[in-house]
Amino acid sequence: MNILDKILADKYKEVEQAKEQYPVSVLEKSVYFSRPCASLKERLLGKDIPGIIAEIKRKSPSQGVIHPNVDVVKISTGYVSAGATALSILTDYKYFGGTQEDLLRAREINDCPILRKDFMVDEYQVIEAKAMGADVILLIAAALKPADIKHLTNFAHSLELEVLLEIHEANELESNLDSGADIIGVNNRNLKTFEVSLDTSINLLPLIPSSAVKISESGIDSPEALLKLKKAGFQGFLMGQNFMKHSSPEEACRLFIESIDVHS
Repeated sequence: MNILDKILADKYKEVEQAKEQYPVSVLEKSVYFSRPCASLKERLLGKDIPGIIAEIKRKSPSQGVIHPNVDVVKISTGYVSAGATALSILTDYKYFGGTQEDLLRAREINDCPILRKDFMVDEYQVIEAKAMGADVILLIAAALKPADIKHLTNFAHSLELEVLLEIHEANELESNLDSGADIIGVNNRNLKTFEVSLDTSINLLPLIPSSAVKISESGIDSPEALLKLKKAGFQGFLMGQNFMKHSSPEEACRLFIESIDVHS
């Protein structure tokens, strides 16, 4: 069993426990449940933006602890002030150290689009995402069957949430071209081996429909790398570890965005 399989096995158990503790009727009473969502897709199509989706992440299975003492308020507002187009908030606790409270705190003080970064396997989690103020959910092709991706995408749309479909291989893209996802993300990190290569994005780009909004995820560690991906055709760039490994992630984000302007 690889790490992705372990995470998914735990996630199914976690979701069933959550259903008992917090019924859907409770989630639907959230102050954010009727909130109009901000469109990440539209933001990424805007002009003169870096397209950076800045992530808050405490740890990961591949890197261990990255940034243990996270101040969500300081980092999230700092990211936005630095020029980040959107936020990505990890809500998986066991493997990534994130919590739903992290996203709630970020939502309270930021108006930008927020992605709930988690391993989504059930409609219940989509309702959770809406209740905590997320605008976008992540669906991972390696973790779900095409029929399930299509179903969860339709369900997310019924709640006015957008969907970021994450792929890593050509067959994952080809199997989900009719999913209805709003954004296609190419993860440069193999979720089964955790090996990272930006060539994954470059090689898969020609296979992605030209009409799709495209994001490159993971391994973007320099302005030159981002600009190379942007020139190739990517509109968004999901970055977490490159910022979170610093004592002040928000400052690292600011310096990175300033460097993009210098190198472009």
